[in-house]
Amino acid sequence: MKTFRAFGPTLGKGKLSKKILKVINTHVDKTVISKKNDYSSKLVSQIKDEVKLNDTFIKKNLSKELIKNIRKYLEVSGVPNIKEVKIIKLWVVRQFKNEYNPIHYHSGQLSGVGYLKIPKNMNQNKVVKNKKVKTNGTIDFINGQKNFLSKSIYNLNPKIGDLLIFPNYLMHAAYPFNVDGERRSFSFNAKITFKK
Repeated sequence: MKTFRAFGPTLGKGKLSKKILKVINTHVDKTVISKKNDYSSKLVSQIKDEVKLNDTFIKKNLSKELIKNIRKYLEVSGVPNIKEVKIIKLWVVRQFKNEYNPIHYHSGQLSGVGYLKIPKNMNQNKVVKNKKVKTNGTIDFINGQKNFLSKSIYNLNPKIGDLLIFPNYLMHAAYPFNVDGERRSFSFNAKITFKK
């Protein structure tokens, strides 16, 4: 787990294991979206296929690896006395051509996103008024205001297996892309309990 500060809040970037990628992708591919697990109505996105994973699946397949990464992120960030890390929500985002996630933030104390699938040529740039658009399928993190020697936006181009961890209040947005295919990721919120 590497951490970096593009601006105020610390961002963490790690890698998901191939096992986790396979387990989640296989589960999502077999999942039929129903009223019980459809999560899109609870989120701000302009995305129609968002699936809430149940607690049993999360505990069996994801919790250990995610909590290990979260603890490493907190350790490298200098946060002491961690008693417990608990995943409180986790869902899968199936983003397709022209769909997007507007600027938003999460609940809990920490949030994260893991990338499971990326469409081929997702970042192909289109020219708009003689200017290349470089944000296709990327994620922006937004904090503060632009100022002398201080940027307020950090743009990241995700790769399969990337795991990003950040404070829940850090605003972020996922841009649309204009090619066929699925950009699949999962998002989570976590709560931290500290030793007294």
